[in-house]
Amino acid sequence: MFNRSGILFTACFAAVILFTGCGDKKSAQQGDKSGPSYKTSLWKKIDTPAGADPSVADSMGGAGFEKIASNLGFTTYEFNEFDIKHSGDPRAVVGGQIRFTISRFPLSFRPFFYGQGANFSENLQMSSLTYETLCNLGLDDQPVPSLATHWKISEDNLTFTFRIDPNARFSSGAPVTSEDIVATFKLIMDETILSPSMQQIFSKYETPVALSKYIVQVKSKEFDCRAFKTFANSLLVLSAKEIGALSGKEFLDKFQFTQPIGSGEYIVLADDIVKQQSYTITRRDDYWGKDYAVNKYSGNFDQITFEVIKDNPTLEYEKFKKGGVDKFWFTGNTTDKWLGDTTYAAIKNHWVKRDRVFTDGAVGTSGLFLNMRKPPFDDIRVRLAFYHLFDRESIISKLLFNEYERIHSFYANTKYENTANPKIGYDPAKAASLLAEAGYTSKNKDGILVKNGRPFRLELGIPKPLEKFLTPYQQTLRQAGIDLQIKFQDGNAITKNIAERNFNITWANYGGLDDPYPKTSIASELADKNDNNNITGFKNPFADELLKQYDTQCDPKNKVGIIRQIDSIESVTYHCLLAWTPRGIRIAYWDKFGVPEWVLGKKSSLGMHDLAIMTGWWYDAEKAKALEDAKKNSKSLTGNSSIREVTYWKNLKR
Repeated sequence: MFNRSGILFTACFAAVILFTGCGDKKSAQQGDKSGPSYKTSLWKKIDTPAGADPSVADSMGGAGFEKIASNLGFTTYEFNEFDIKHSGDPRAVVGGQIRFTISRFPLSFRPFFYGQGANFSENLQMSSLTYETLCNLGLDDQPVPSLATHWKISEDNLTFTFRIDPNARFSSGAPVTSEDIVATFKLIMDETILSPSMQQIFSKYETPVALSKYIVQVKSKEFDCRAFKTFANSLLVLSAKEIGALSGKEFLDKFQFTQPIGSGEYIVLADDIVKQQSYTITRRDDYWGKDYAVNKYSGNFDQITFEVIKDNPTLEYEKFKKGGVDKFWFTGNTTDKWLGDTTYAAIKNHWVKRDRVFTDGAVGTSGLFLNMRKPPFDDIRVRLAFYHLFDRESIISKLLFNEYERIHSFYANTKYENTANPKIGYDPAKAASLLAEAGYTSKNKDGILVKNGRPFRLELGIPKPLEKFLTPYQQTLRQAGIDLQIKFQDGNAITKNIAERNFNITWANYGGLDDPYPKTSIASELADKNDNNNITGFKNPFADELLKQYDTQCDPKNKVGIIRQIDSIESVTYHCLLAWTPRGIRIAYWDKFGVPEWVLGKKSSLGMHDLAIMTGWWYDAEKAKALEDAKKNSKSLTGNSSIREVTYWKNLKR
């Protein structure tokens, strides 16, 4: 899965938010730390004492800054009871492991959107755990402390000053300083890093200036209501000592199957990466912020392991059933298992739990994306015809057992959705009329439509699991006189073709954001560039003007209105044949974990919900022992394994 908006991705972060406080990180039920991955010596090269450098004055961000911050014009966010309650469950303890399957080995292990091949959900998951930004987004989408404890915004909203937490440390043990923010920004703006979307966003800022070891300032070149939030929540901070002398190209060459060091609670070690097979993320018991109040009950697993099973959801499911992995997410390919596979031992004996969780997370975008840069999809009539031939209702009914529903918006399940968008339905007669208007008025002896002597033939590369959903579409197109050849490809090959615009029609999934930033997906200036999220070549002058207005509009209600207008424009451009979304996030897991009341975070989305599990759940040694004994003796556990409907966030009143 891609992240369609591509920026402000900390909106997807789970509970990695910090609060100055005290207390010890929970320590009961510690996991086995005897293995090589847990030896601090593997990553900690510097032993810097906690606290501020005594040579830095309080007015420059050193010790005592908190007492004078307000007098200097700085502010911060004080976490309330609601924030603290939902940052983690007080029952949580550290230790143990959780194992997932994943269908694609990462193209790179670089931070999310830091260069070619790093804009995928795998990178976002890892980055959320291993790197930090100056601020995070809280439950109400406001900036909250992360690497920065305080910040100051000038009256003209053009200059932003941050005070870095003197306790912040990289995994190497070195302190995080202003120079690291400066070096990270310079790296991102190096064109050879091949990240045009990030450069489009960060080009609005001047190079940050280190005013002291702990005070850094950045100026925006133009007024933008989102400028502070964008910079604060989007720059994953790297170590200047490690990357400061590297060009973008050198960074890409050096860090593909290794990670630059970060300051987050987890680390990915080179020895824990088995190419094309698996990788493991390890908790740092020396994480600098582990005892901060809002972190006390998050980040609980010692290790999080991902095993790669390429494009075979049935095999992933069978591995889960046998206990080879701990959690399974039911998608379209396994909906029949969700509903019908209820007689195996783990279900009958209540060893496995099943939850359908409803959150307020953005649905995202999935469907068939059409390359408008070249024929035949440079013609809007052809695009709409293809939409009318996409029989979503039948697919949902026959293949998805009515567990799904059609989507009609690029911002579904959020306040930004334009509910007035057209509801494009199956209409082969209308499609035939549109194709005729577009010049497809005759067929050859094989029944294929012909225009200018050329038969209407296309190729669609998909992973094998999508075959059963898109073969009916292939057959419908064939009846209409269109020859769609389906070619099976692995995810990396499809990704490469999308990045290089080497397709006519392709299937893609994009995660959505609760705080949209559509510029990185539909801005005209990106339409003819590779390696960004404007994959269809979308160009629209009115949409570009709305994007500008969105940047300068500060009223939240007006911002919602602008996105709804953009949603409307996209929907009637028909550059994506929107597909469907499930009713809730459907998961199963072996009953050896502690799970908070809400199960998944408030803003958890389909493709990124694992983050809430990684940060909010915990390994329960007593449950694990009871499960192991029950399996050994073929006995049932207490409780039941029927599907539980979790509507915590939908019912919550504040």
